[in-house]
Amino acid sequence: MAQELREEGCFAKTYERKYYHRHGTFIKRTLRPREFRTGHLGLHIPRVNKERLRNEAESLRFIRQHTNIPVPTVYCDFEDDEAYYLIEEYVDGASMSDLSEDEKKLRLELKTHLTTLKTLKSNRIGGPTGLVIPPYRVMRRTDEDAWALRPSNSDEYVFCHNDLSQQNVVVDPLTLKIQAIVDWEYAGFFPSCFQWPFYNRLGPSSALEGETDDSFELLDFLQSQVEAGQVLDQIDRQKTRDPLAIG
Repeated sequence: MAQELREEGCFAKTYERKYYHRHGTFIKRTLRPREFRTGHLGLHIPRVNKERLRNEAESLRFIRQHTNIPVPTVYCDFEDDEAYYLIEEYVDGASMSDLSEDEKKLRLELKTHLTTLKTLKSNRIGGPTGLVIPPYRVMRRTDEDAWALRPSNSDEYVFCHNDLSQQNVVVDPLTLKIQAIVDWEYAGFFPSCFQWPFYNRLGPSSALEGETDDSFELLDFLQSQVEAGQVLDQIDRQKTRDPLAIG
């Protein structure tokens, strides 16, 4: 099979994104429909792909404006030819996941930034623009992608990263200071329990074997906050998929 051609500066491609590093700039964009890839389960169509990048761009701007948490500067984000682009500062450094256990004492610094995040509060669930992107560990438990949730009577929700694994913490390998926290696609205002400390071990932002899996509990909470009109829409969609599923 012929090797796939990549544009200049493109260093990686997944089932959802292409990634570029050009002259101090980091670019990630969604795949266009004609670029969707086929895996062992068939054609992979990424869910809320553009919305996640849009939410990340707005979350990075929000964090930079309201806190001193180190995050990349967003230069711009836009849609072009069925692909959504996020163009931001390239932050050089090592991934926390590549450090030795002794070097990972920077967790104390990370916890300080998480404390800062908790000072950002809202009475509405979702990102800075109101877009609700649940954590991946919750998204994979449901087919729902459009959430209309009731506001609370108080500012009880705190800002959460929702994908805070070691891979998303960029560190200066000499000083062991955090240079940037990256990948804010799933960020937003949620109950504080959504911010699970996955950075305490290697691996993804979801439960590994032997760990507590809170994904169903979090999904139950979100479903309990759905506006009445959306509940009826969900029932209609379920009946369309399986007329016998609901009486």
